[in-house]
Amino acid sequence: MGSQCLLFLLLALLAFIYVDCSYEGDVLYAWKNKLDDPNNVLRSWNQTLVNPCTWFHVTCNINNNVTRVDLGNAGLKGPLIPELGNLIYLQYFEVYKNKINGSIPSEIGKLSKLISLDVYDNHLSGSIPSSLANLTSLRFMRLNHNNLTGSVPKEVFQLISFGKLITLDVSDNYFSGTVRATNLTGFAITTVIQDPKA
Repeated sequence: MGSQCLLFLLLALLAFIYVDCSYEGDVLYAWKNKLDDPNNVLRSWNQTLVNPCTWFHVTCNINNNVTRVDLGNAGLKGPLIPELGNLIYLQYFEVYKNKINGSIPSEIGKLSKLISLDVYDNHLSGSIPSSLANLTSLRFMRLNHNNLTGSVPKEVFQLISFGKLITLDVSDNYFSGTVRATNLTGFAITTVIQDPKA
């Protein structure tokens, strides 16, 4: 009886892992379908494969959860989709030097394990969602060389003081307003350079 229960638990665990990986594959495949891929770098992103861990430009942890997407300088064109916020184990999102357009989905703020958000040198527009302030594990946020507007949410700046953020690059966008450095809190001062485009 005990071995049957153990076998049942093992099968249930494997089914859970399969469903989780399958869902992550569905999210990435849905994003692939929204992208123009002239260099065919996403050709291995095949929905019929067991999980996305076998796809090029995707890295997974030991539990087959997607932890990294590396698509820098891949020639991709198209939007970021809100469903990307459901890749809850994602730590590195490297999609720099492409032609990614549209806005940054607020759902990206659900990626609590994210360490690096590199979407610089694209065609992103709109404002920076304040939900990015939820990314308390984030160490690198590079949003420079886009067409972002508005102002950088003060909550995002608080990631420097209260989070782990080391690099926040928002240069070469169309932001408005000014940032004044103060040291009333005793935290290190980060210098933010006013955009020449604004």
